[in-house]
Amino acid sequence: MSDVDQVASISAARHSRSECVTASTDSVDFLHPIRTTDSVCFISYVAWTGTSSMEVFVKIIAEDLKSSERRIAATALLTFVALDEHKRPTRVPKVIPETEEEKKLHETALDRARMRSQRKQKSKDVATFLNVDYP
Repeated sequence: MSDVDQVASISAARHSRSECVTASTDSVDFLHPIRTTDSVCFISYVAWTGTSSMEVFVKIIAEDLKSSERRIAATALLTFVALDEHKRPTRVPKVIPETEEEKKLHETALDRARMRSQRKQKSKDVATFLNVDYP
């Protein structure tokens, strides 16, 4: 998980050319096991942007070193916020998708953004009932 966040944060920083913080890990889907005999490759890019937020897609590819069989072992979506020199949210450039994969993720991003917003509100609602003191 730490590697996923690190790789995604590099993509966010490169896209925004600013400091970025992780706002949420939206999903991590494990599709196939990664074996000890596999090499692992992380591919990430900014799939969509809001005003100061960026949705970063991470694809984890496992490759069997003996057979050279490659498979997508996992995918993840994370949200980052770009910060200015005063640590306040700052504008980020829009995404211009190029590949079919990028276009598909970009086209479906608004639905995911709405779901993130709803999930965040539900978390805030639940938090009003949580005890801040340790038992």
